[in-house]
Amino acid sequence: MSHYKANLRDQEFNLFEANPITEYLESFGGMDEDTARMILREVERFAVGPWGDSFVAADRHQLKLVDGEVVLPDEMKKSIDAYREAGWARLSMPAELDGAGAPPSVVIATLELMTGSQPTAYFYASGELMARVLFDEGTEDQRKIARYMMDRNWGGTMVLTEPDAGSDVGAGTTKAVQLDGDMYAIEGVKRFITSGEFDHAENIIHLVLARPEGAGPGTKGLSLFMVPKFLVNDDGSLGERNGVYATNLEKKMGIKGSTTCELSFGIDTPAYGWLVGSKHDGIRQMFRVIEHARMLIGTKSTATLSTGYLNSLAYAKERVQGPDLTMATDKTAPRVEIIRHPNVRRMLMLQKAYSEGLRALVMYTAWVQDQIVLHPEDEYLEALNDLLLPMVKGYSSEKAYELLSTSLQVFGGSGFTMDYPIEQYIRDAKIDTVYEGTTGIQAMDLFFRKIARDQGATLTRMAGQIVEFVKGGGDDDVLSSERELLGKALDDVQGQLGVLVGYLMASVQDRPEIYKAGLHLDGLLESLSEVVIGWLLLRHAEVAAAKLPTAAGDDVFFYEGKVASARFFVRDALPKVAIRRAAAEAENGALMSLPDEAF
Repeated sequence: MSHYKANLRDQEFNLFEANPITEYLESFGGMDEDTARMILREVERFAVGPWGDSFVAADRHQLKLVDGEVVLPDEMKKSIDAYREAGWARLSMPAELDGAGAPPSVVIATLELMTGSQPTAYFYASGELMARVLFDEGTEDQRKIARYMMDRNWGGTMVLTEPDAGSDVGAGTTKAVQLDGDMYAIEGVKRFITSGEFDHAENIIHLVLARPEGAGPGTKGLSLFMVPKFLVNDDGSLGERNGVYATNLEKKMGIKGSTTCELSFGIDTPAYGWLVGSKHDGIRQMFRVIEHARMLIGTKSTATLSTGYLNSLAYAKERVQGPDLTMATDKTAPRVEIIRHPNVRRMLMLQKAYSEGLRALVMYTAWVQDQIVLHPEDEYLEALNDLLLPMVKGYSSEKAYELLSTSLQVFGGSGFTMDYPIEQYIRDAKIDTVYEGTTGIQAMDLFFRKIARDQGATLTRMAGQIVEFVKGGGDDDVLSSERELLGKALDDVQGQLGVLVGYLMASVQDRPEIYKAGLHLDGLLESLSEVVIGWLLLRHAEVAAAKLPTAAGDDVFFYEGKVASARFFVRDALPKVAIRRAAAEAENGALMSLPDEAF
């Protein structure tokens, strides 16, 4: 029986009730609501079926690097083949790549199902992202390569990190020596490359950031190169092995079925690479991949917490242990299912409220991405997407990892064993807080690049929408107290931000003042994310409350649950914003003057 439990009902609520995509679906390849729902049902069936069958095997089978090759277990290959045969790689692709052109919102919903069930298999099978970037950014010859990637199921990688540079991408030393026109020799070593080597694709196309000889320092001096594992002849046939090899496999805490490797370029034989698009615009081009990856990781985090919650919920309804608390002193009292115990109920609602909240954040961001496609001239939409992405990636990954511990706690000792999937969920989820920039990096990105750079204009406009929601509702509004809590939290996060901006401005005259801001950037990421999620969940609760009077069957319980989880979230999360504001206001910067030896 599959470990994976999907929450298709809440996905559909996000898509068709909270952010009604039906209003514009036809603009995406003539899709309609029935088709979108059918896609979700089919992907759910796929996710709990052949796709997820390799989940355990991927974790238990130790990958080995032998003569430059990594052999995947048979179960993993079957999952990848099933994905390819089902054609899901074409869902988000444009018509020029024989794709369905589905809206980002529908695609992200399917990614939740895929990554919740078998994330490591998705990393191998999802070369279409690199194909899309190469098709959009590349020359005509490179666009042919992109078509081969789609038609022949080639792998694809994003190659940024270097052993000494880490997340400081601009410090990379991998160099590119021009040979002829757009052809370069790539020389250097990259680390932590996902799917950098495996035996279940006839070719792998690496998108590599490297610094051309003579280029300037930092990220602006980096260019993007297409480096194939096997050279590709003019007729599409494969030529000689290129000089890019996996020279080490990382031994990891989780996602053990995913090849995370060191790639060496041009060590014994030349590694040929071609300048993408015949232009030196590497960091912008690569950021197309990075931003998609950050959305993907936030979605994966949400998916893992959701299935962790639903597994613990099923266990809590079946596990009989202890009497009801009202009869705790009666030794003859009947034992009850543990869902009847207050502390277990609290843990379940924590998971429910936050998993629905993370999904609300992810799906709202996907809705914004739909609008970008529909209204490319609207600069605010691009800026709003940029503002939301650090929250999607940074907050979602941290909160999911934290609350998966609660999922395990519901199981008690059984959750610590391999009899249940929770322990693997936890190990597999931790990397999400590190992938594509750690949480601290996401917090710096949020403050310096997404808020300070545009002087808070985008945040102010979004805050205006939250203010309008706070003012909504009438005398009989069932959410009036929750709106008040949201308004107070919005004031507090604005105050928290104001303090940090004050430290930033003071640092112009006194540089160490910037340390005071730096000590509280993670707190700002948490506060702003929780205010946005609180707003989205209360919007959901407003929709659900309006539908309850006419609801029937399971929908009654669903809508009641939506209202309850929103109320719980705002009471659990939003009061913490005031605490973080007070901490930022009280900051004296003493931690930064403490001698290193004192740690």
